[in-house]
Amino acid sequence: MSTGSKRVFLCNCEGSMAVGRDGLGKALGDGDTVSFHRHLCRAEIGSFEEALAGDAPLCVACAQESPLFAEIAGEAGRADVTFVNIRETAGWTGDKASPVPKMAALIAAAQQPITPARLREIESDGLCLVIGAGQVAFEAAARLNRTLSVTLLLTDPGDLLLPPVLDFPIFSGRVAKAAGSLGGFELTVDGYAALLPSSRGTAEFTMARNGARTQCSVIFDISGGAALFPRPGGRDGYFRADPGNPAAVLEAILDASDYVGTFEKPLYVGYDAAICAHQRSRLTGCTKCLDHCPAGAITPDGDGVFVDPGICGGCGNCAAHCPTGAISYSYPTRSDQIARIQTLARSYLAAGGKAPVLLLHDAGHGTPLIGAMARFGRGLPARVIPWELHSASGVGHDVLAAALAAGFRQVVVLADPAKAEEFAALAAEAELTEALLAGFGLAGNRVVTLMETDPDAVATALHALPELPEISRSAPAPRGGKREVARSALSALAEAGKPAAEVFALPDSAPYGAVAVDTDSCTLCLACVTACPVDALRDTAERPQLRFVESACVQCGLCAATCPEDAITLQPRYNLSPAAMRPVTLNEDEPAECISCGKPFAAGAMLRAVERTLAGKHRMFADEDSARLIRMCDACRLAELSKGGADPFAIAHPRRTRTTEDYLAADEKGLSIDDFLSDE
Repeated sequence: MSTGSKRVFLCNCEGSMAVGRDGLGKALGDGDTVSFHRHLCRAEIGSFEEALAGDAPLCVACAQESPLFAEIAGEAGRADVTFVNIRETAGWTGDKASPVPKMAALIAAAQQPITPARLREIESDGLCLVIGAGQVAFEAAARLNRTLSVTLLLTDPGDLLLPPVLDFPIFSGRVAKAAGSLGGFELTVDGYAALLPSSRGTAEFTMARNGARTQCSVIFDISGGAALFPRPGGRDGYFRADPGNPAAVLEAILDASDYVGTFEKPLYVGYDAAICAHQRSRLTGCTKCLDHCPAGAITPDGDGVFVDPGICGGCGNCAAHCPTGAISYSYPTRSDQIARIQTLARSYLAAGGKAPVLLLHDAGHGTPLIGAMARFGRGLPARVIPWELHSASGVGHDVLAAALAAGFRQVVVLADPAKAEEFAALAAEAELTEALLAGFGLAGNRVVTLMETDPDAVATALHALPELPEISRSAPAPRGGKREVARSALSALAEAGKPAAEVFALPDSAPYGAVAVDTDSCTLCLACVTACPVDALRDTAERPQLRFVESACVQCGLCAATCPEDAITLQPRYNLSPAAMRPVTLNEDEPAECISCGKPFAAGAMLRAVERTLAGKHRMFADEDSARLIRMCDACRLAELSKGGADPFAIAHPRRTRTTEDYLAADEKGLSIDDFLSDE
């Protein structure tokens, strides 16, 4: 591979790892763009400073001293310096295999351009509600009041000692309901009462009332009770600590103290309502994003959903599990993420690496574990290539399939057990991936979720991974939407395998499959065609037909929910046949012809169903002559009703409202109300 016009700085960190010109320099390509050092961050910092005067973008293979390099680059007016960690991730290892291929892969992937996520500005006026009991809550409120505008809500006065001067208001009560995020929290408080100024030995309060409402920008919760929000650690502006842990309380105070002013937050996901399969005509289909949002940031919104950007913490579960790609991840985008993973595989293999395994992890949990393994243990195996994500749970089958198609033998996701409930979507996506691979004749434990906090246990598990056979190195470009990207990768995997059948079953939650139609029950009303959000079900203008394109179906279930005859059932499966891309006819019928003019005007089955329901049973079609209207087209039906000067729209005239005066007048004449109105 070639590093192009970039300048790459490599350092062996005082000889603590093998970074040599003969090994890594050769793997990176053009030696003129690569400089090797032993003590770049100190004695040889001048080389970096000199390079800043040039035009070439710079890549520094050092993460520990990145603040120093970034500061120097900032002073020189350069913002195009990238950093990559090759020490803890590759260099510091007890593995006897060469770390050079992995280092080359990490450096190459770090230089891949990415599309920055859009940002949202959040304003916080510093209004902070502190919730807690006794003296601990009061002291926390006093510290926060130095930078924020604090109100203290005491859940229990407890051992509170009131000072001679109160710098902030104090109330008692308990939070009954809370909503919102940084800059816009809304709370309902029961038992709300203000502190009496005359309180002497103990805190005394006014008469309490329920349902008091308040707003604030920051919540500091040391009540020790249940969190006010799901996934509390991901709710911006909500700080929570155990009141019995002074160190945790102090750390939370330090974190919360700065939350006043203007903040920028990434818009982690994008949403396209046009292809959302959540709801049609008040009938619910897909609920995967709603079911798998740990923060509660997604709510129903008409036929679609609404993603609250203030609450969304960027876990990516919604985008990973969305069957249509209506919700797409932007931190980074799907194409950027897959392109980087493909670069990792391609560069590693080109540098002579063997049997690569992709290790996906997050910064908060996975990165410290990898660091501990490198510093105090045997580190990562040379063939395990780590890649840091904002969230390790938001990995869909499209990314997993693309990684395996690019040359990785396995994909391991390093998960935090404290967030185990957030990985349900990943578990479903991993199950789907394994089922697809099994159908392709590639059965094996290709996707592994490693939920662990002990670095030694992680190292043991990773070093014990088997060397599975290679599947593919095709790495199809990630173009199009989620389904196009996924199908492209899956096609590469299918070509590399030996499928036993063209069609095979998948788990119930799979977004691939067919629909089965009971032709005896189906009346070809085509309500399912109207409900289908992805144009998998279609009709034709020429004749009553229900057509279906299997490759477009996402198994949302809206067609089955909409069908008035309960004639549709879902069949989760994967179809490798080219026929899956073409429309097929599920049901058809001869058109019913008007008994008056002979024009085809409806599906025969639908007309027969209407006759069974109305003829002889409804007052409009009680006799044989009126029942004939059912078998007429609109024009002929109108003409028949108009014969003899009759008003064909008489039935549409609304019934007159019956008033008290009508009833009194009918009584005076000794008539029933119906007879009175008919005589009027």
